[in-house]
Amino acid sequence: MSDIKAERLAAHIEGDFVVFLIGARINKWWRIRDILWFSKTMPKMLKELSIMSSEETGFLGCQTLSSLINVQYWRSFEHLEAYARSKDREHFPEWVEFNRRYKKRRGDVGIWHETYLVKAGAYEAIYSGMPAFGLGKVAELVPATGNRDAAKQRLGR
Repeated sequence: MSDIKAERLAAHIEGDFVVFLIGARINKWWRIRDILWFSKTMPKMLKELSIMSSEETGFLGCQTLSSLINVQYWRSFEHLEAYARSKDREHFPEWVEFNRRYKKRRGDVGIWHETYLVKAGAYEAIYSGMPAFGLGKVAELVPATGNRDAAKQRLGR
């Protein structure tokens, strides 16, 4: 069971960072071979990233929302892009294989991602009675008191 933190906490992270949302949609569930292949791709990448140094990769961590959707946190867009395009890492060969498999049948499996560049201090996050979650898994959790008491204050407004 996750370590529930009973106090009211806010996430704090130094500097700019990137929030990367990524997911997939299986549109033709009867294609079992596709589902089996595709379901192994993201776990391999996340496993690789989890054992590599965050100083090297810039990968801060992720929050899995479902078997097909996760939120990733990166130090910079440059780190994210370098990982995605690195031919000797898990992502690139899977990306090439995905495009080979689905070039003529793009409607079978849908993929999407959204990238958000977050400037230092241009975010707020609050947790109460929660285990470390989302940004709170990769950032420092600090008491949500004083200038962190309300969303407006956490955003410096």
